[in-house]
Amino acid sequence: MVFVGLSAWSTGQYAITPGDATSVTPLVSVRGVSTNPHPDTIMLTDVYLTALNGWQWITMHFSSHVQFLPGSALVPPGVSTSELNNQGYLEMRDAKLAAEVEAFRTLGWSVGATPAGTIVNGVVTHSPAAKAGLVVGDNVVGFDHRPVRTSCQLVRDVHLIAPGTAVRLLVRRVSFSSAGVLSWRRATEITLTTGRPPNGAAVSGCAGVSGPDHSWLGVSLEDNFRYALPARVSIDTASIGGPSAGLAMTLALINDLSHGSLTGHHIIAATGTMSVGGAVGDVGGVAEKTVAVQRAGARYFIVPQVEVATARTAASPGLTVLGVTTLHQALADLRAIGGVVPRPLSPVP
Repeated sequence: MVFVGLSAWSTGQYAITPGDATSVTPLVSVRGVSTNPHPDTIMLTDVYLTALNGWQWITMHFSSHVQFLPGSALVPPGVSTSELNNQGYLEMRDAKLAAEVEAFRTLGWSVGATPAGTIVNGVVTHSPAAKAGLVVGDNVVGFDHRPVRTSCQLVRDVHLIAPGTAVRLLVRRVSFSSAGVLSWRRATEITLTTGRPPNGAAVSGCAGVSGPDHSWLGVSLEDNFRYALPARVSIDTASIGGPSAGLAMTLALINDLSHGSLTGHHIIAATGTMSVGGAVGDVGGVAEKTVAVQRAGARYFIVPQVEVATARTAASPGLTVLGVTTLHQALADLRAIGGVVPRPLSPVP
């Protein structure tokens, strides 16, 4: 009976444990430009995130390579951990898009961007947005019959109106497939009533918005863009969420589109977020990811610079950890171990 009770008791704690290290190249399909069928291995790596019941919380303390976190550390204040999966899938979608843009731009293509509204990436529990049915992934494209092109535009629209005001949002509602792939429906109108900002509500950081907000929707937002890519790219990351594969996907895509070997034929693994613009950002679970890439036989592991010490502490002899802050630096590190300067296989206009 004690064991049954422990199994039913939710602790509010999560465990991060080593996941898998997977070669990206077999996951990538490119249509419209030439690709290189080489056998190079550039691996993404993930971790397992487990919501712990009482029994798991006890038994995992006797396991190695486990990091424990409270649920509150995984989501912004006021956001339910029930949104973690969809937030992760949205982050993976963003990581793929940034990888595609940066790969083509690195190889010389000009990739144009068109603002396409703002995407909800967090909804505060019991907020006006939650009551109106907005969810993570919804794409807001209009406010009171005016187009919305960026997140700051929506923030400015809401900033000065009085709480208790009924507003109309034009929203492309999101759908998530069973594998975590996002798609959007035709835009529909949603009416919601704004609220009064709670104490401690985050400052927007948007230009032209000063002083406290008068009204509040209860969402966090990110800009959405449509990019004019020169080819159609598909990266199959079924049921993997989060942004940390961004760097690995970017390197693998550059390698697929280029002459020669970007890696010098070494087995490479990488973790780190990728922004449009080429910055590499920090990620979670680096110690556990280091264990995973060692098990998969990687010779080199490229990580965000701020997490080099963590990775090296977890690494065994035979794995070299390289720290980077940009895609440019990662490419330079690969050249230093025998990789080539990337040159596109297809002519660039």
